[in-house]
Amino acid sequence: MPFRLATLATSLVLLVACSAPPAGPYTATDLSGVSYGRSLDLVDTDGMPRGLSDFRGRYVLLSFGYTHCPEVCPTSLVKAAQIKRALGEAGAQLQIVFVTVDPARDTGPILADYVAAFGGDIVALRGNDMQTRLAAQAFRVTYREVPTSSSYAMDHTMVNYLIGPDGRLRLAFQYDQPVASMVDDIRLAMKAAPTHG
Repeated sequence: MPFRLATLATSLVLLVACSAPPAGPYTATDLSGVSYGRSLDLVDTDGMPRGLSDFRGRYVLLSFGYTHCPEVCPTSLVKAAQIKRALGEAGAQLQIVFVTVDPARDTGPILADYVAAFGGDIVALRGNDMQTRLAAQAFRVTYREVPTSSSYAMDHTMVNYLIGPDGRLRLAFQYDQPVASMVDDIRLAMKAAPTHG
């Protein structure tokens, strides 16, 4: 029970922090200058080590989830693919990255098939239990197993992060933020700090 209460409290703090009235020109929460969200030590669906440095020079739209997620995760990935298309030529600067919080079930091949259903340019990452926990902690994402009648589900923080070409957090998008306003925010962020390759 204490663990559940602590997790709930942490989630509420995250929700309050991310849903605070946006400062500046963005609809999303402006995270410029925060000190977290700078490390990601995982592997891709082929088992190759991947980190934030692999995406330097591009913007990253990052989310955490799992393949058995019934609604939130697939909706988030559909929106991410829509955003990339809506950006037009600027979409080439945006890399969509999906990190699983359920590495026990989300093997490399399962993850590869899952993200392929949403588009051909989505990088899926996974790790062992410790790597997954460290990655989630680095981005202030919480998750836990919730037993179901047949197996278990994963209760997790749902937020989409925009990471700049320098590897630093720029924006946090809430799950219910419309695609159009997310596109506007990303365009604005790209103009404010253009990619230097």
